[in-house]
Amino acid sequence: MQLVLMTALGVGGATVIGAVLGFAFKKISHTFSDLVLAFAAGVMLAAAVIGLVLPSLEYGSGHTALPVTILGIFCGALCLNLLDRVVPHLHRLAGVEQESHPDKATQLNKVLLFVMAIAIHNLPEGIAAGVGFGTGNDAEALTIAAGIALQNIPEGMVIIAPMLAAGMTPRRTFLAALATGLVEVLGTLLGFFAVTLSSAILPFALAFAGGTMLYVISDEMIPETHHDNAGGVTYALLAGFCLMLAMSYYLE
Repeated sequence: MQLVLMTALGVGGATVIGAVLGFAFKKISHTFSDLVLAFAAGVMLAAAVIGLVLPSLEYGSGHTALPVTILGIFCGALCLNLLDRVVPHLHRLAGVEQESHPDKATQLNKVLLFVMAIAIHNLPEGIAAGVGFGTGNDAEALTIAAGIALQNIPEGMVIIAPMLAAGMTPRRTFLAALATGLVEVLGTLLGFFAVTLSSAILPFALAFAGGTMLYVISDEMIPETHHDNAGGVTYALLAGFCLMLAMSYYLE
């Protein structure tokens, strides 16, 4: 339990680290942020497949293992897709930052809406980190959490500038970023306790968590990285994937 709690704090704390970097480097080049996000996407891709989808098949029973895994993947993706229809996520943030809206109150409301959207999206990501511990393979669970945490750093960075530009004080901006990280801590604990209370849901829960991560990678992270350096970000993604592959191989 202590390891799970520390992992939850680490996953949520990565957002705070990103926020601190966002304060320090308010003007981050697109090339750098794209490479970091692509690397994180590669890490999350490997974590989703190796740490969640394949274990879902492994822990499934008989002929139902594959259908349950496929159903879980699509349910996880559909869950985030429905959330996107209600509250758009990162791929709309850049537009808010670049707006020169004369009404600061309206602009601030829009920014806070997107910060709330990030917090809501962080809940299933945190659940994915917690569910990984249900397999009993702590090393594998930690690699999943590391992938999610790595993705949270650029996410924490990108929410700072829009809030400051909308007129929020640095203190309130930091507290808002901190709140998005705390949601991830809650999600990690929820995911862990869910699979602990009922091992029967483990295969579906693993696949569901994998589906949420695959959706985030495909719908948000990869499109967000393809600006002017598409070739470079592809290699950054492959580097992240191979890093997680090596970690999984040597930690087994």
